[in-house]
Amino acid sequence: MKQSLLAILLLVSTSAFADQSCNPVTGHFEASVIFPGAPFPDGSGNCPSAILCTAGRVWGGIQGHYRFVMTTLQPTGAVPSIFFFTGNSTVTLDNGSIISGTDTGTIDLGPFGGFASLITFGTTGQIRLRGELANGTTSGDYTGTLCGQ
Repeated sequence: MKQSLLAILLLVSTSAFADQSCNPVTGHFEASVIFPGAPFPDGSGNCPSAILCTAGRVWGGIQGHYRFVMTTLQPTGAVPSIFFFTGNSTVTLDNGSIISGTDTGTIDLGPFGGFASLITFGTTGQIRLRGELANGTTSGDYTGTLCGQ
């Protein structure tokens, strides 16, 4: 039964991407931390009543500006400074297109400041990020797949 369910899930997920042109993407990102109520640097409003936001740029396989709004932050229970988080990411591509996704991951709010996350853009792709949080900025690398852009 488990093998049949796995085969069906693989078939459905493969066929969902079959009609789209999907390409691997890799690159870098850099952003500033924006606290709730503070304005975004591009003048498009303020960070909502979230835990925190970031806004910055992305380059490489994806070119543009992005915003991240953290919506949940929960202790992992394993290490006091490491937390699970969720949020929403919006990327405004240089060509004017906008892609939005759900961001999930872990972050160390202690002295090391590392984080890893997965942004899922629905059926248009997914990227994995790893980076550092230091001195009010985030920076790092991403890799993944983007479809139909």
